[in-house]
Amino acid sequence: MSHEEHKKKAPESVRCAVITVSDTRDMERDESGKKIREMLMEEKHEVVGYELVRDEKDEIIEAVESIEADVFLLNGGTGISGRDVTPEALDFFVDKKIPGYGELFRYLSYEDIGSAAMLSRAEAGFSDEQIYFALPGSTAAVELAMEELILPELGHLVHEVHK
Repeated sequence: MSHEEHKKKAPESVRCAVITVSDTRDMERDESGKKIREMLMEEKHEVVGYELVRDEKDEIIEAVESIEADVFLLNGGTGISGRDVTPEALDFFVDKKIPGYGELFRYLSYEDIGSAAMLSRAEAGFSDEQIYFALPGSTAAVELAMEELILPELGHLVHEVHK
């Protein structure tokens, strides 16, 4: 079966949760979280939850556990500072990683920002029929990840995980 045939079986709308991880932003100044929600809705996906939490592993885990969704998109907390713990929080949920997402994201970022792209710990994985994406917190990075990687495959990913 071709990739296009697989995609035809994918749901057109996916239930998504957006969680912003930041010690400095509030909901009014969360441009990245707003951008993710807008882009999802433009593609007819359902945003079933939105949270903003501090860079604290326990708070991230609690936010994910408080929302029922097929896909969780977490933005922020993917750098290399001591406060950046989003990938570690997702380890609590993820049974299998999707390494291609992080690899491709850093490759595409390199084209935009050069060698600083290696500082990103953007990653994805899945478990119990749920998919998790960790995106950097910058709006430009969110747009890149959503446009080039996540949105084109979102329904297909959910279909494959639910098989």
